[in-house]
Amino acid sequence: MTVAETTGRRRTRRGGGSPPAKRKVDYRRLRNPFPPMPVFSDDRIEAIHEAALDVLERLGTKVLLPDARKAYKSGGATVHENTEMVHIGREMVFAALASAPRQIPVRGAVRERDIMLELGNLVFQPGAGAPHATDLERGRRPGTERDFRELVQLTQHFDVLHMVPPLIEPQDVPMHMRHYATLDAQLSLSDKVPFIFARGSPQVAQSFEMLRDFRGLSDAEFAAESHCYTIINTNSPRTLDRPMAQGLMDFAKAGQVSIVTPFTLMGAMAPITVAGAITLSHAEALAAITLTQLVRPGAPVCYGTFTSNVDMKSGAPAFGTPEHFKASLAAGQLARFIGLPWRGASGSVANLNDVQAANETQFGTWGCLLAGATVVIHAAGWLEGGLTVSYEKLITDLEVVQMVAELCAETPAEEAEIALDALEDVQPGGHFFGTAHTMDRYQTAFYQPLVAELSNFGTWQERGAIDTTSRATGIWKQILAETSGPTVDADALARLRADIRTRSEAGGAPPES
Repeated sequence: MTVAETTGRRRTRRGGGSPPAKRKVDYRRLRNPFPPMPVFSDDRIEAIHEAALDVLERLGTKVLLPDARKAYKSGGATVHENTEMVHIGREMVFAALASAPRQIPVRGAVRERDIMLELGNLVFQPGAGAPHATDLERGRRPGTERDFRELVQLTQHFDVLHMVPPLIEPQDVPMHMRHYATLDAQLSLSDKVPFIFARGSPQVAQSFEMLRDFRGLSDAEFAAESHCYTIINTNSPRTLDRPMAQGLMDFAKAGQVSIVTPFTLMGAMAPITVAGAITLSHAEALAAITLTQLVRPGAPVCYGTFTSNVDMKSGAPAFGTPEHFKASLAAGQLARFIGLPWRGASGSVANLNDVQAANETQFGTWGCLLAGATVVIHAAGWLEGGLTVSYEKLITDLEVVQMVAELCAETPAEEAEIALDALEDVQPGGHFFGTAHTMDRYQTAFYQPLVAELSNFGTWQERGAIDTTSRATGIWKQILAETSGPTVDADALARLRADIRTRSEAGGAPPES
C-alpha cells in the first residue's frame, strides 16, 4: 500500500461513475538522482584515508573483546594484551576492503520487500534507538512494547521506508526478554527487512533461529543470504567494546548485515574540525570492517558514519547543522573511495515537532542525499538528539521523504509531455484548466500531499484551522485504526509465539556487556 492511497484525508465523489484514477508511484526501488557533492578535493580525501590508516597502524585501536583481539592477531595485527590495543596494518585493511561486497542483497519476507544495498541506491529508515516515544495525545513517555508495535505498523504502512530500525526501546519488557518482543512485532506486523540488536551472542543466536524458522528456511538457506541487519556503533575515540565486537563477529559468521557506524561528535569525542572528526570516524569504520572480513571474507558489511558537532556552550549534540552536512559529504566521498555501500543519518535536537525540528531534519537529510548515502536513517520522527521518536514528526517528515522519492522517478519529456497540442488550444491570456491534455492527466499528474494543507486561508479556517502537527495526529491514528498490515502465515506466527513462550520460561537470554 502507498500513502497516495491512504492520506488520512478522504475526498468524497459527487455523483456516480468510476472511482477517480489513482496516481501510480513506486517508492520501493529508489535510485539517488543527485550527482554526489564533494566537500574536499580528491587529494584531501586520499590524505584523510592515509591518515586513518596511520591511526590504525601506529596509534592503534582498543578492542575489549578477547576473541576479537585473537581474530585481529591471526590476521597479522600487532596485539598488546596488557593494554588491549590492536595495531592494524594497512595491508590487512586493503585485503578487507577487497573482500567486502559492493552489492548486498537483503531479503524481506516477500520478494517485493527485498532491498539491494549498493552505491547509488537509496533506502530510508525512520528514527531509531530512542528510549522515549511521544505524541500529542499521550505525551512524552518511556518507550513501551505498545509503542514499538505501533511504530512498526506505521513503518510498514509507508512504502518509502524500506527497513525496520530499532525504533524505540520497549522499557516495560525486561532486557533478557526484549529481543523476543521486538522480533515478534517486526515479523507479525511487517514484511520489511528486520533489525536484530547485537546484545551478545545468546540473544543474537536466538533471534537468528526464530527468524530462520519463521521464514521456513534451513540453516544453509539462512546462511546463504542476508535476511536481517544490525547497527554497530564504535565507542569513539578508538574503542571497540565487547557487545559491538561480538556483534560484528556473530553477524559476519552468519552472513547477516552489519552497518558500521562510528558516532563522532566534533569537539567532544572527536577533533573539532570536520576533517579531523571524519578521519577518526573513517579509521574506526575500517577497523570494524576489517574484523568482519577476518571472521568471514565476503561478509556483508556497510560503511557508515554519524558525525556532527556539539554546542560548545553546553556540550550538547547538534544535528542538521552545516558541519553535520559537510561531514556527510566527506563520508560519501570516502565511501566512494573505498567502494562500499554506506549509511548516513539525519536527525534533530529539537524538543518538539516544530520549525526547528523540520529544518534540522530536512537539512540533515539533504546532506545525506547529496553525499550519496545508500541508507538514510533517522529520516523521520527523531527528536531530542535521539532521545525521542515522535509519532507526529514521523508523519510530517515523511512528507519530505516522499517528495524526495518523487524526485527519484523519471520525468518523461516525450511528445505528449511537451504538449504542443495544448499550447495550440490555448490562446494568449487563456488558461489550461479545461484542455484535453489537462483533463486526461489532472487526477494523477501531481504528488498528493500527505499532511500539507494546500487550501487558502478562508477554506482552512472553515475546516477548523487545524495546524500541521494536529493533522499528523489524525493521520497516524487513522493508519493504526484502519490498516491491517501484511499477510502473515498464521501457523508460522503460532510457532514463533510458542517458541518465545518456551524460551521465556527457560529464562530468556541476558544481554552481554
